[in-house]
Amino acid sequence: MNLGLTVAEALIARLAARQARIGVVGLGHVGLPLALRFAEVGFAVSGFDIDARTVRAVNAGRSPLHGIADARVAAARIAAHGELDAAAECDAILVCVPTPIGPHKEPDLTAVRRTLAGLSLHLRPGQAVGLESTTYPGTTEGTVVPALRAAGLTPGVDGFAIYSPEREDPGDPEHTVGRVPKLVAGHTPACLEVAKALYGAVAGSLVPVSSLAVAELTKLYENVFRAVNIGLVNELKRLCHAMGLDVHEVIDAASTKPFGFMPFRPGPGLGGHCIPVDPWYLAWKAREMGLAADFIELAGRVNDAMPAYVVGRLRDALDARGRTLRGARVLLLGLAYKPEVADTRESPAIEIFRLLVERGAEVEYHDPLVPRFPATRRLGGAAPDLRSRDLDPAVLAACDAVVVVTPHRAMDLDLVRRHARLVVDTRGVLRGDGHGAARGAALHADTKGDLAGAAPPANRGAEIIQA
Repeated sequence: MNLGLTVAEALIARLAARQARIGVVGLGHVGLPLALRFAEVGFAVSGFDIDARTVRAVNAGRSPLHGIADARVAAARIAAHGELDAAAECDAILVCVPTPIGPHKEPDLTAVRRTLAGLSLHLRPGQAVGLESTTYPGTTEGTVVPALRAAGLTPGVDGFAIYSPEREDPGDPEHTVGRVPKLVAGHTPACLEVAKALYGAVAGSLVPVSSLAVAELTKLYENVFRAVNIGLVNELKRLCHAMGLDVHEVIDAASTKPFGFMPFRPGPGLGGHCIPVDPWYLAWKAREMGLAADFIELAGRVNDAMPAYVVGRLRDALDARGRTLRGARVLLLGLAYKPEVADTRESPAIEIFRLLVERGAEVEYHDPLVPRFPATRRLGGAAPDLRSRDLDPAVLAACDAVVVVTPHRAMDLDLVRRHARLVVDTRGVLRGDGHGAARGAALHADTKGDLAGAAPPANRGAEIIQA
C-alpha cells in the first residue's frame, strides 16, 4: 500500500478512536473554545500560549476569557504550555494566532510565521498541522507546507497540511464550534482526508473545498460581505441624519420585504478580530495581483471614519448647547466591541476615546464587562489605568454628555435617559417609542440648534442625539 495512504490511514484511525492528542496554539477567543470542544468529545488536548497568565489559568482549571466558565475549563483538563516543545507529543496541531493589520493596512503574519518556525523544530512523521487564523489565499501554502518540509516531512506523505478557518462569534451561545458547519481543505487529497477525520469529530458538519486557497478566500469573503454591508448602512445613517430621518425606521421598513433584503445595523464603527481587518487582507492581495478592490476599500474607509463621525456629532450637539468639546466631561458607555462580550479588540470605543482626549475632553467610561482600561491601550503612555465608573444618577448628572457606544444588558439605560443631560446614541437603543423616534432637522452649519435624532417628547430627561 502507498506510504502516504498508510500514514494518513494510521492518523485517521487514531482520530476516529479518540486516541490522538490535539494541540492548539493560541488559547484566545478562537483557540480556547476549539480546544475545549476537542476535550469535550474525548480527545487529550495540549494548549500553547505565549501569555503566562493564560497558561497558569488553564492549568489551574480557570478560564482566562469572559463568557467561558471555570468549570468548563477545569473539566477539560487541557495541558497548557508556554513553549512549543510539547508539540512533538501531539498528533494534530492547530494554529489559532492573531493575524492583524499593520499601520498601512497591510497583513501582519508575524505571529503565524513565528509559530510555524517554532513548530518546525518539534514536528515528527505522522502529524497534521492546520491553520485556523483568517488570512489571504496562499498563506497556508506559504507557511504550513514549508514548516513541514523544514522538519524533513513530505506534505501529503508523512505530514499533513490543512486549513479550516475559524467561525467564532464571541458571546453567541447558538453558533459554537459544535454547531457551525466547518470549512476544511488540504494540501493534497490525503491531507484533506485527515482534515475531515479531525474536524468531523467536533464540527456541526463539514464543508470540504477543493483547495487551501478556496477555503482561505471563502473565509475572507464571509467577513468582507458583512463589512461592505455595514459600510453601506453606516453611510445610509449619515445620509439619514442629514435629511432628518431615522435610519432604524428605514431599515425596519425595508426588512418587511420577504425576499432580496438582509438587514444590517449601523453603529460607531467596526470592532473585533475579523470584520475591521479581513477586508484589508483581501484588498492587499488584490493589489499584489495588480487588481483594484475599490468596493472593498471604500467600505473599509467608511467604517474606519465612523468614530470621527460620532465625535463630530457630539461636538456639534455640545456646541448647540453653548458648550465646547474641550473641557467637556464625557462618559462613554461600553468599551467592548459588541454587546455582551468583554473583548475590546479593534473596538471603535478605543478610537472614540482617543479622539475625545485628543480634542481636550475629560473622558471616563462605564462597562461592567471591562472593569479596567490600561493606559497602554488608551494612549500608549504611562498614565494610570482607568477603571469603570459606577452608573448612578450623580455620575450621569455630572457629565456634559454620555455617549452610548456598546450597550450591555446590565446597563440601566432608563437611568441614563432620566438623569443624563445629553446622550449621543450610536446604536439607536434610546429611540423612545420606536415609531419614527428620530425626529428633528439635520445638523447643518446654519441650523446648529436643530438636532437630528432629537428625543421624542416621552423622554423626560436627557436630550438624545442619534449618531
